[in-house]
Amino acid sequence: MSDASPTAAGPLAGLRVIDLSTVLAGPYATMLLADLGADVVKVEPPEGDATRGWGPPWVGDEGAGTRTAAYYLAVNRNKRSVRLDVRQGAGADVLRRLLTDADVLVENLRPGSLARLGFDEKTLRDLNPDLVHLAISGYGPDGPAAERPGYDFVIQAVGGLMSITGDADADGGHPTKVGVAISDIVAGLFATVGILAGLLARRSDGPVRGQRVDVSLLASTLAVLVNQAQNAFVTGSSPGRRGNAHPNIVPYETFATSDGEIVVAVGSERQWPRFCAAIGAPELAEDPRFVTNGDRVTARATLRLLIAERLAARSTDAWLAALGAADIPCGPITDVLTAFQSPEATARSMLVEVEHPALGVLRQAGIPIEFEATPGAVLTAPPLLGEHTDEILAELGIDADQVARLRAQGVV
Repeated sequence: MSDASPTAAGPLAGLRVIDLSTVLAGPYATMLLADLGADVVKVEPPEGDATRGWGPPWVGDEGAGTRTAAYYLAVNRNKRSVRLDVRQGAGADVLRRLLTDADVLVENLRPGSLARLGFDEKTLRDLNPDLVHLAISGYGPDGPAAERPGYDFVIQAVGGLMSITGDADADGGHPTKVGVAISDIVAGLFATVGILAGLLARRSDGPVRGQRVDVSLLASTLAVLVNQAQNAFVTGSSPGRRGNAHPNIVPYETFATSDGEIVVAVGSERQWPRFCAAIGAPELAEDPRFVTNGDRVTARATLRLLIAERLAARSTDAWLAALGAADIPCGPITDVLTAFQSPEATARSMLVEVEHPALGVLRQAGIPIEFEATPGAVLTAPPLLGEHTDEILAELGIDADQVARLRAQGVV
Protein backbone atom coordinates (compact mmCIF):
# COMPACT_ATOMS: atom_id res chain seq x y z
CA MET A 1 0.00 0.00 0.00
CA SER A 2 1.23 3.48 -0.85
CA ASP A 3 1.60 5.97 1.96
CA ALA A 4 0.77 8.88 -0.31
CA SER A 5 -1.86 11.15 1.16
CA PRO A 6 -4.98 11.95 -0.89
CA THR A 7 -4.98 15.24 -2.77
CA ALA A 8 -7.86 17.50 -3.72
CA ALA A 9 -7.19 17.01 -7.42
CA GLY A 10 -8.32 13.85 -9.20
CA PRO A 11 -6.05 11.69 -11.34
CA LEU A 12 -6.98 13.63 -14.49
CA ALA A 13 -6.29 17.10 -13.06
CA GLY A 14 -4.77 19.35 -15.72
CA LEU A 15 -6.60 17.66 -18.59
CA ARG A 16 -8.74 19.98 -20.75
CA VAL A 17 -11.72 18.43 -22.56
CA ILE A 18 -13.93 20.26 -25.06
CA ASP A 19 -17.31 18.54 -25.11
CA LEU A 20 -19.49 19.10 -28.17
CA SER A 21 -21.62 16.05 -27.44
CA THR A 22 -25.25 16.01 -26.38
CA VAL A 23 -27.79 13.61 -24.86
CA LEU A 24 -26.09 10.60 -23.23
CA ALA A 25 -23.13 8.61 -24.59
CA GLY A 26 -20.76 11.56 -24.97
CA PRO A 27 -21.91 13.48 -21.88
CA TYR A 28 -21.62 10.30 -19.81
CA ALA A 29 -18.02 9.84 -20.96
CA THR A 30 -17.11 13.45 -20.27
CA MET A 31 -18.77 13.35 -16.85
CA LEU A 32 -16.56 10.40 -15.93
CA LEU A 33 -13.52 12.43 -17.00
CA ALA A 34 -14.77 15.44 -15.04
CA ASP A 35 -15.43 13.34 -11.95
CA LEU A 36 -11.79 12.30 -12.08
CA GLY A 37 -10.50 15.86 -12.25
CA ALA A 38 -10.54 16.89 -15.92
CA ASP A 39 -11.65 20.42 -16.82
CA VAL A 40 -14.62 19.73 -19.12
CA VAL A 41 -15.97 22.65 -21.13
CA LYS A 42 -19.45 21.76 -22.35
CA VAL A 43 -20.09 23.66 -25.58
CA GLU A 44 -23.86 23.88 -25.97
CA PRO A 45 -25.88 25.10 -28.94
CA PRO A 46 -28.01 28.22 -28.35
CA GLU A 47 -31.02 26.08 -27.40
CA GLY A 48 -28.93 23.95 -25.03
CA ASP A 49 -28.43 20.22 -24.73
CA ALA A 50 -31.67 18.50 -25.77
CA THR A 51 -31.85 16.60 -22.50
CA ARG A 52 -32.52 19.83 -20.60
CA GLY A 53 -36.07 19.41 -21.90
CA TRP A 54 -36.41 15.62 -21.53
CA GLY A 55 -38.90 15.62 -18.66
CA PRO A 56 -40.77 15.00 -16.55
CA PRO A 57 -39.51 14.62 -13.94
CA TRP A 58 -38.44 18.24 -13.68
CA VAL A 59 -36.46 19.99 -10.99
CA GLY A 60 -37.50 23.52 -9.99
CA ASP A 61 -36.88 26.37 -12.38
CA GLU A 62 -33.69 28.21 -13.15
CA GLY A 63 -34.91 31.71 -12.39
CA ALA A 64 -36.45 32.52 -15.77
CA GLY A 65 -39.51 30.33 -15.83
CA THR A 66 -37.55 27.36 -17.15
CA ARG A 67 -37.24 23.88 -15.75
CA THR A 68 -34.41 21.38 -15.82
CA ALA A 69 -35.04 17.72 -16.57
CA ALA A 70 -33.61 15.11 -14.25
CA TYR A 71 -32.18 13.44 -17.36
CA TYR A 72 -29.80 16.36 -18.02
CA LEU A 73 -28.81 16.57 -14.36
CA ALA A 74 -27.79 12.89 -14.39
CA VAL A 75 -24.77 13.24 -16.68
CA ASN A 76 -23.46 16.81 -16.64
CA ARG A 77 -22.02 17.59 -13.21
CA ASN A 78 -18.48 18.89 -12.71
CA LYS A 79 -18.58 20.64 -16.11
CA ARG A 80 -18.53 24.25 -17.24
CA SER A 81 -21.09 25.35 -19.84
CA VAL A 82 -20.51 27.82 -22.65
CA ARG A 83 -23.39 28.70 -24.96
CA LEU A 84 -22.00 28.94 -28.48
CA ASP A 85 -23.41 28.89 -32.01
CA VAL A 86 -20.58 27.20 -33.90
CA ARG A 87 -22.56 27.50 -37.14
CA GLN A 88 -21.69 31.20 -37.21
CA GLY A 89 -18.21 32.22 -38.27
CA ALA A 90 -17.51 34.03 -35.02
CA GLY A 91 -18.69 30.98 -33.07
CA ALA A 92 -16.39 28.72 -35.08
CA ASP A 93 -13.53 31.10 -34.29
CA VAL A 94 -14.22 30.75 -30.57
CA LEU A 95 -14.26 26.95 -30.93
CA ARG A 96 -10.88 27.09 -32.69
CA ARG A 97 -9.45 29.00 -29.76
CA LEU A 98 -10.89 26.47 -27.34
CA LEU A 99 -9.40 23.56 -29.27
CA THR A 100 -5.94 25.10 -29.58
CA ASP A 101 -5.05 24.34 -25.96
CA ALA A 102 -7.31 21.32 -25.44
CA ASP A 103 -6.24 17.74 -24.87
CA VAL A 104 -9.47 16.09 -25.95
CA LEU A 105 -12.44 16.85 -28.21
CA VAL A 106 -15.59 14.75 -27.74
CA GLU A 107 -18.45 14.99 -30.23
CA ASN A 108 -21.37 12.91 -31.44
CA LEU A 109 -22.36 14.83 -34.54
CA ARG A 110 -23.41 12.78 -37.54
CA PRO A 111 -20.37 11.68 -39.56
CA GLY A 112 -19.22 14.53 -41.78
CA SER A 113 -21.02 17.27 -39.82
CA LEU A 114 -17.91 18.50 -38.02
CA ALA A 115 -16.03 18.75 -41.33
CA ARG A 116 -18.89 20.76 -42.82
CA LEU A 117 -18.47 23.22 -39.93
CA GLY A 118 -14.83 23.67 -40.96
CA PHE A 119 -13.22 21.16 -38.60
CA ASP A 120 -12.12 18.21 -40.72
CA GLU A 121 -9.35 15.99 -39.43
CA LYS A 122 -6.58 17.86 -41.25
CA THR A 123 -7.80 21.17 -39.85
CA LEU A 124 -7.94 19.74 -36.34
CA ARG A 125 -4.45 18.29 -36.71
CA ASP A 126 -3.04 21.56 -38.01
CA LEU A 127 -4.79 23.43 -35.20
CA ASN A 128 -3.59 21.12 -32.43
CA PRO A 129 -1.38 18.13 -33.31
CA ASP A 130 -1.77 16.70 -29.81
CA LEU A 131 -5.58 16.66 -29.81
CA VAL A 132 -7.34 13.35 -29.16
CA HIS A 133 -10.58 13.57 -31.15
CA LEU A 134 -13.21 11.12 -29.87
CA ALA A 135 -16.14 10.74 -32.27
CA ILE A 136 -19.28 8.86 -31.27
CA SER A 137 -21.86 7.79 -33.84
CA GLY A 138 -24.64 5.26 -34.22
CA TYR A 139 -23.00 3.00 -36.77
CA GLY A 140 -19.50 4.36 -37.37
CA PRO A 141 -18.20 6.93 -39.87
CA ASP A 142 -18.28 4.58 -42.84
CA GLY A 143 -20.35 1.64 -44.01
CA PRO A 144 -23.92 1.48 -45.33
CA ALA A 145 -25.56 2.98 -42.23
CA ALA A 146 -23.08 5.78 -41.55
CA GLU A 147 -25.63 8.53 -42.18
CA ARG A 148 -28.33 7.07 -39.95
CA PRO A 149 -29.01 8.75 -36.61
CA GLY A 150 -27.94 6.67 -33.62
CA TYR A 151 -30.64 6.11 -31.01
CA ASP A 152 -30.13 3.73 -28.12
CA PHE A 153 -33.54 2.08 -28.49
CA VAL A 154 -32.95 1.31 -32.15
CA ILE A 155 -29.42 0.06 -31.50
CA GLN A 156 -30.63 -2.31 -28.76
CA ALA A 157 -32.93 -3.79 -31.40
CA VAL A 158 -30.59 -4.04 -34.39
CA GLY A 159 -27.61 -4.96 -32.20
CA GLY A 160 -29.18 -8.20 -30.98
CA LEU A 161 -29.60 -7.15 -27.35
CA MET A 162 -33.39 -7.00 -27.36
CA SER A 163 -33.60 -10.50 -28.83
CA ILE A 164 -32.11 -11.99 -25.65
CA THR A 165 -33.90 -9.69 -23.17
CA GLY A 166 -37.36 -10.38 -21.78
CA ASP A 167 -39.41 -13.39 -20.75
CA ALA A 168 -39.12 -16.54 -22.80
CA ASP A 169 -41.58 -17.06 -25.63
CA ALA A 170 -43.06 -19.98 -23.71
CA ASP A 171 -43.95 -17.52 -20.93
CA GLY A 172 -45.60 -15.06 -23.28
CA GLY A 173 -42.52 -12.88 -23.54
CA HIS A 174 -41.32 -10.65 -26.34
CA PRO A 175 -38.13 -8.68 -27.03
CA THR A 176 -37.62 -5.97 -24.39
CA LYS A 177 -35.17 -3.11 -24.04
CA VAL A 178 -32.96 -2.83 -20.99
CA GLY A 179 -34.31 -0.48 -18.30
CA VAL A 180 -31.61 2.15 -18.93
CA ALA A 181 -30.15 3.33 -22.25
CA ILE A 182 -27.46 0.69 -22.01
CA SER A 183 -26.14 1.03 -25.58
CA ASP A 184 -25.46 4.71 -24.93
CA ILE A 185 -23.89 3.97 -21.54
CA VAL A 186 -21.51 1.27 -22.78
CA ALA A 187 -20.58 3.47 -25.73
CA GLY A 188 -19.73 6.18 -23.20
CA LEU A 189 -17.59 3.74 -21.25
CA PHE A 190 -15.76 2.56 -24.37
CA ALA A 191 -15.33 6.22 -25.34
CA THR A 192 -13.67 6.92 -21.99
CA VAL A 193 -11.32 3.98 -22.49
CA GLY A 194 -10.53 5.19 -26.00
CA ILE A 195 -9.79 8.71 -24.77
CA LEU A 196 -7.45 7.54 -22.03
CA ALA A 197 -5.67 5.15 -24.39
CA GLY A 198 -5.28 7.94 -26.95
CA LEU A 199 -3.78 10.19 -24.31
CA LEU A 200 -1.39 7.46 -23.22
CA ALA A 201 -0.33 6.78 -26.81
CA ARG A 202 0.64 10.39 -27.42
CA ARG A 203 2.99 10.31 -24.43
CA SER A 204 4.95 7.29 -25.65
CA ASP A 205 8.03 7.44 -27.89
CA GLY A 206 7.22 7.46 -31.56
CA PRO A 207 5.40 9.50 -34.18
CA VAL A 208 1.93 9.39 -32.58
CA ARG A 209 0.72 12.63 -31.04
CA GLY A 210 -2.99 13.25 -31.26
CA GLN A 211 -5.34 11.02 -33.19
CA ARG A 212 -8.99 10.36 -34.03
CA VAL A 213 -10.77 7.66 -32.02
CA ASP A 214 -14.12 6.31 -33.20
CA VAL A 215 -16.75 4.61 -31.05
CA SER A 216 -20.16 3.55 -32.34
CA LEU A 217 -23.27 2.55 -30.41
CA LEU A 218 -23.68 -0.53 -32.60
CA ALA A 219 -20.13 -1.83 -32.14
CA SER A 220 -20.32 -1.14 -28.40
CA THR A 221 -23.56 -3.11 -28.11
CA LEU A 222 -22.20 -6.02 -30.11
CA ALA A 223 -19.07 -6.05 -27.94
CA VAL A 224 -21.01 -6.39 -24.68
CA LEU A 225 -22.93 -9.45 -25.90
CA VAL A 226 -19.77 -11.35 -24.80
CA ASN A 227 -20.74 -14.91 -23.80
CA GLN A 228 -24.06 -14.78 -25.65
CA ALA A 229 -22.22 -13.86 -28.83
CA GLN A 230 -19.73 -16.68 -28.29
CA ASN A 231 -22.58 -19.11 -27.63
CA ALA A 232 -24.02 -18.13 -31.02
CA PHE A 233 -20.69 -18.49 -32.81
CA VAL A 234 -20.06 -21.93 -31.31
CA THR A 235 -23.54 -23.37 -31.88
CA GLY A 236 -24.41 -21.62 -35.10
CA SER A 237 -27.74 -20.57 -33.56
CA SER A 238 -28.70 -17.27 -32.01
CA PRO A 239 -29.67 -17.58 -28.33
CA GLY A 240 -33.24 -16.87 -27.30
CA ARG A 241 -34.70 -15.22 -24.24
CA ARG A 242 -34.67 -16.96 -20.87
CA GLY A 243 -36.14 -14.24 -18.70
CA ASN A 244 -34.04 -14.02 -15.54
CA ALA A 245 -32.33 -17.38 -16.09
CA HIS A 246 -28.65 -17.56 -17.02
CA PRO A 247 -27.91 -19.23 -20.38
CA ASN A 248 -24.91 -21.19 -19.05
CA ILE A 249 -25.35 -21.61 -15.28
CA VAL A 250 -28.09 -23.38 -13.24
CA PRO A 251 -29.46 -22.44 -10.76
CA TYR A 252 -28.85 -18.78 -11.48
CA GLU A 253 -32.15 -16.87 -11.62
CA THR A 254 -35.10 -15.54 -9.64
CA PHE A 255 -37.41 -17.72 -7.57
CA ALA A 256 -40.68 -16.94 -5.83
CA THR A 257 -40.75 -17.15 -2.05
CA SER A 258 -43.84 -17.21 0.15
CA ASP A 259 -43.95 -13.39 0.21
CA GLY A 260 -41.88 -12.14 -2.75
CA GLU A 261 -38.95 -13.06 -4.95
CA ILE A 262 -35.30 -13.81 -4.42
CA VAL A 263 -32.26 -13.96 -6.70
CA VAL A 264 -30.06 -17.04 -6.38
CA ALA A 265 -26.69 -17.36 -8.13
CA VAL A 266 -24.99 -20.73 -7.62
CA GLY A 267 -21.85 -19.92 -9.57
CA SER A 268 -19.50 -22.80 -8.72
CA GLU A 269 -19.52 -26.55 -8.11
CA ARG A 270 -18.42 -25.95 -4.51
CA GLN A 271 -21.52 -23.88 -3.87
CA TRP A 272 -23.93 -26.46 -5.28
CA PRO A 273 -23.93 -28.97 -2.37
CA ARG A 274 -24.05 -26.12 0.16
CA PHE A 275 -27.06 -24.69 -1.64
CA CYS A 276 -28.83 -28.05 -1.62
CA ALA A 277 -28.23 -28.44 2.10
CA ALA A 278 -29.39 -24.88 2.82
CA ILE A 279 -32.75 -25.42 1.11
CA GLY A 280 -33.24 -28.73 2.93
CA ALA A 281 -32.67 -30.94 -0.11
CA PRO A 282 -29.15 -32.41 0.23
CA GLU A 283 -30.17 -35.33 -1.96
CA LEU A 284 -30.21 -33.08 -5.02
CA ALA A 285 -26.41 -32.77 -4.81
CA GLU A 286 -26.09 -36.54 -5.19
CA ASP A 287 -28.70 -36.90 -7.93
CA PRO A 288 -26.85 -38.03 -11.10
CA ARG A 289 -29.03 -35.68 -13.16
CA PHE A 290 -27.60 -32.63 -11.39
CA VAL A 291 -23.99 -33.46 -10.42
CA THR A 292 -22.21 -30.91 -12.61
CA ASN A 293 -23.26 -27.54 -13.92
CA GLY A 294 -23.41 -29.02 -17.41
CA ASP A 295 -25.82 -31.64 -16.10
CA ARG A 296 -27.92 -28.99 -14.41
CA VAL A 297 -28.12 -26.87 -17.55
CA THR A 298 -29.30 -29.91 -19.49
CA ALA A 299 -31.91 -30.73 -16.84
CA ARG A 300 -32.80 -27.06 -16.22
CA ALA A 301 -36.59 -27.42 -16.41
CA THR A 302 -36.78 -30.40 -14.05
CA LEU A 303 -34.36 -28.94 -11.51
CA ARG A 304 -36.03 -25.56 -11.50
CA LEU A 305 -39.35 -27.07 -10.50
CA LEU A 306 -37.75 -28.93 -7.59
CA ILE A 307 -35.97 -25.80 -6.32
CA ALA A 308 -39.00 -23.57 -6.84
CA GLU A 309 -41.16 -25.87 -4.72
CA ARG A 310 -38.69 -25.59 -1.84
CA LEU A 311 -38.20 -21.84 -2.00
CA ALA A 312 -41.92 -21.09 -2.21
CA ALA A 313 -42.40 -22.55 1.28
CA ARG A 314 -40.59 -19.80 3.23
CA SER A 315 -40.27 -16.03 3.26
CA THR A 316 -37.67 -13.95 1.46
CA ASP A 317 -36.02 -12.92 4.73
CA ALA A 318 -35.84 -16.53 5.91
CA TRP A 319 -34.15 -17.65 2.70
CA LEU A 320 -31.75 -14.70 2.67
CA ALA A 321 -30.66 -15.69 6.16
CA ALA A 322 -30.33 -19.40 5.38
CA LEU A 323 -28.54 -18.96 2.07
CA GLY A 324 -26.34 -16.21 3.46
CA ALA A 325 -25.27 -18.48 6.31
CA ALA A 326 -24.28 -21.07 3.69
CA ASP A 327 -22.30 -18.43 1.75
CA ILE A 328 -24.55 -18.72 -1.31
CA PRO A 329 -24.78 -15.58 -3.46
CA CYS A 330 -28.33 -14.30 -3.18
CA GLY A 331 -30.30 -11.12 -2.70
CA PRO A 332 -33.70 -9.45 -2.68
CA ILE A 333 -35.04 -7.51 -5.65
CA THR A 334 -35.01 -3.87 -4.57
CA ASP A 335 -36.20 -0.65 -6.19
CA VAL A 336 -33.84 2.14 -7.21
CA LEU A 337 -34.16 4.31 -4.10
CA THR A 338 -33.77 1.33 -1.79
CA ALA A 339 -30.64 0.23 -3.68
CA PHE A 340 -28.98 3.62 -3.22
CA GLN A 341 -29.92 3.76 0.46
CA SER A 342 -28.56 0.31 1.30
CA PRO A 343 -25.68 -0.02 3.78
CA GLU A 344 -23.55 -1.49 1.01
CA ALA A 345 -24.13 1.52 -1.28
CA THR A 346 -23.52 3.89 1.61
CA ALA A 347 -20.18 2.22 2.32
CA ARG A 348 -19.14 3.01 -1.25
CA SER A 349 -20.43 6.63 -1.11
CA MET A 350 -22.78 5.98 -4.02
CA LEU A 351 -25.31 8.61 -2.97
CA VAL A 352 -23.85 12.11 -2.92
CA GLU A 353 -25.22 15.63 -2.62
CA VAL A 354 -24.17 18.76 -4.49
CA GLU A 355 -25.43 22.34 -4.27
CA HIS A 356 -26.99 23.70 -7.46
CA PRO A 357 -26.98 27.51 -7.90
CA ALA A 358 -30.71 27.61 -8.69
CA LEU A 359 -32.17 24.24 -7.76
CA GLY A 360 -30.80 23.75 -4.26
CA VAL A 361 -29.32 20.48 -3.04
CA LEU A 362 -29.29 17.70 -5.63
CA ARG A 363 -28.83 14.03 -4.81
CA GLN A 364 -26.79 12.15 -7.40
CA ALA A 365 -25.19 8.79 -8.03
CA GLY A 366 -21.65 8.73 -6.68
CA ILE A 367 -18.37 7.87 -8.40
CA PRO A 368 -17.88 4.09 -8.70
CA ILE A 369 -14.07 4.25 -9.00
CA GLU A 370 -12.03 4.85 -5.85
CA PHE A 371 -8.42 6.07 -5.89
CA GLU A 372 -6.26 5.90 -2.80
CA ALA A 373 -4.13 8.98 -3.41
CA THR A 374 -5.98 11.02 -6.06
CA PRO A 375 -9.72 10.48 -5.55
CA GLY A 376 -12.30 11.95 -7.85
CA ALA A 377 -15.02 14.16 -6.42
CA VAL A 378 -18.43 15.63 -7.16
CA LEU A 379 -17.57 19.30 -6.74
CA THR A 380 -20.02 21.24 -8.89
CA ALA A 381 -23.61 20.75 -10.00
CA PRO A 382 -24.65 20.36 -13.64
CA PRO A 383 -24.29 23.88 -15.06
CA LEU A 384 -26.98 26.29 -16.15
CA LEU A 385 -27.05 26.86 -19.90
CA GLY A 386 -24.11 29.14 -20.65
CA GLU A 387 -23.35 29.60 -16.96
CA HIS A 388 -19.60 29.88 -17.57
CA THR A 389 -19.62 31.59 -20.97
CA ASP A 390 -18.08 34.87 -19.79
CA GLU A 391 -15.56 33.07 -17.62
CA ILE A 392 -14.39 30.78 -20.42
CA LEU A 393 -14.24 33.55 -23.03
CA ALA A 394 -12.16 35.65 -20.64
CA GLU A 395 -9.73 32.74 -20.30
CA LEU A 396 -9.36 32.84 -24.10
CA GLY A 397 -8.43 36.53 -23.93
CA ILE A 398 -11.76 37.81 -25.29
CA ASP A 399 -12.55 41.07 -23.55
CA ALA A 400 -15.91 42.29 -22.28
CA ASP A 401 -16.63 44.47 -25.32
CA GLN A 402 -16.01 41.55 -27.67
CA VAL A 403 -18.22 39.32 -25.54
CA ALA A 404 -20.98 41.92 -25.70
CA ARG A 405 -20.75 41.98 -29.51
CA LEU A 406 -20.83 38.19 -29.68
CA ARG A 407 -23.89 38.18 -27.47
CA ALA A 408 -25.63 40.82 -29.59
CA GLN A 409 -24.99 38.65 -32.68
CA GLY A 410 -26.46 35.56 -30.97
CA VAL A 411 -23.12 33.78 -31.12
CA VAL A 412 -23.01 33.26 -27.34
